Amino acid sequence: MTDSLHRRTENLQNQYGLKLAARLSGATADLPYEVSERLRAARMQALSKRKITVTRTAAVSVNSGGAAALTFGDEGLNWWSRLVSAVPLVVLAMGLVSINVVQDQYRADEVAEVDSAILTDELPPSAYADPGFVNFLKAGQDQAR
Repeated sequence: MTDSLHRRTENLQNQYGLKLAARLSGATADLPYEVSERLRAARMQALSKRKITVTRTAAVSVNSGGAAALTFGDEGLNWWSRLVSAVPLVVLAMGLVSINVVQDQYRADEVAEVDSAILTDELPPSAYADPGFVNFLKAGQDQAR
């Protein structure tokens, strides 16, 4: 739909330019030679600086109701090409999920290691909750230095 609107606008612009050029060219027969040569030179200069139009647009802004949307148009992709273009997104999602699983396993292993160390230690688990135990550990570290 936007492509046909773009083509129609371009055709209208071309028709207007041709009509304007015909009217301007019709009046050049009455102009002196110097003026017509300057006009010809200016026309050639304008044509050389004219922007080359690209037939494929990168993005099209579509106004739909009260909102604008940025679309990338139909680039001639079939369903297979669209499916293949989604592969990097799927790989990224799988990578993020696998990183999350590995991190969760790593944390679980750390917690299990601490729990097994507490349970196999000479001290009972209630000793770790005693406020005097922290002072005991600090005193032990000071003596070790």
